[in-house]
Amino acid sequence: MSRHPRSSDITLEPLDNERLANLCGQFDAHLRQIESGLGVEVNSRGNQFRIIGEPGSVARADRVLRELYAETAKGQLTPSRIHFLLQAATNEAVPEPTSEETGEEAPAIRTRSSPVRPRGANQHHYVENIRRNDINFGIGPAGTGKTYLAVACAVEALEKGLVRRILLVRPAVEAGERLGFLPGDLAQKIDPYLRPLYDALYEMLGFERVAKLVERGVIEVAPLAYMRGRTLNESFIILDEAQNTIQEQMKMFLTRIGFGSTVVVTGDITQIDLPRDKASGLRHVIPILKDIDGVSMTFFQSRDVVRHPLVQRIVAAYEANEKQSGNHETPT
Repeated sequence: MSRHPRSSDITLEPLDNERLANLCGQFDAHLRQIESGLGVEVNSRGNQFRIIGEPGSVARADRVLRELYAETAKGQLTPSRIHFLLQAATNEAVPEPTSEETGEEAPAIRTRSSPVRPRGANQHHYVENIRRNDINFGIGPAGTGKTYLAVACAVEALEKGLVRRILLVRPAVEAGERLGFLPGDLAQKIDPYLRPLYDALYEMLGFERVAKLVERGVIEVAPLAYMRGRTLNESFIILDEAQNTIQEQMKMFLTRIGFGSTVVVTGDITQIDLPRDKASGLRHVIPILKDIDGVSMTFFQSRDVVRHPLVQRIVAAYEANEKQSGNHETPT
């Protein structure tokens, strides 16, 4: 904290002891989480709060407290929800602008279960890119929402009738392991590699509906190796774990796009599982397509991680270690 901290007094209305208890958490655990996340001190007395800290941090804490209190009218607060708002505040982006603030609807992704709302400026930018461009890249560490948001956009496009089918594509490369023979038909063999995509679909559409859509071919499992020769019209195509494609596979995949289709390619160029003599197609394609109209690239950083706060610290620690050892490559 700076030598000249600023203090700000706020009063949260309406006065409601049950909502205030929800806001503060058991033994003020939620307030301590805010203090730790934003580097401020928060004191409370009834519905009156005093925030002490650096001016920028105080302003962010003020906003977070007001947003959290508004949410207490809808239900119980959770540490993960507080983490999302703290992260958005740290990135100096309002994660969920309301219609009262902006005069228009917040840019939520509409799915059957509930709206999916981007967290922070980078996720907002990513979703807007997907809605505007035919080919989109989401590149960054685990836990930044690249795949989850891509699946949400695919579900939204299908529900709105903008596409006729969803294709899930992933290279069958093990992460440092050799799983050996996998039983079953082609879809069953590739299923373990596509499990994160399925998990997101189940959450947004429900297990039974996903099963029916898969049975009808509306949702299709498409192993990358079997994409050659196809032209995909009116489809939403997601290539996940694209850092494990080789250059020829990436070129082949990107040239499958047809009319009325949207492609999202996600990957983390710091977690490549290819043999050492194979160059990553994702790493190779970044400088080639970065200035092409109709192609968007969103780069996520450790600060964009939306999983458990410890994941963010782990990713940041690995990034720092790679920079120190000279192995870190910055996308161009």
